Amino acid sequence: MIIPWQDLDPQTLNNLIEYFVLREGTDYGLQEISLQEKVNNVKFQLANGTVAIFWSQLHETIDIKQIK
Repeated sequence: MIIPWQDLDPQTLNNLIEYFVLREGTDYGLQEISLQEKVNNVKFQLANGTVAIFWSQLHETIDIKQIK
């Protein structure tokens, strides 16, 4: 089930995005990106519809995934 990001409390949304971003691990690229920049990038992707928040009732998990 897709959870509309606009329906979430702003702090809850921010916490969810931070959790998602921190799961991805360490950057090994040439340039480090701050946590806030990563959070802002995910918020931008949610706003433009390239990613969405998915809730799995079966597994009782929430995730942010790319929309095909």
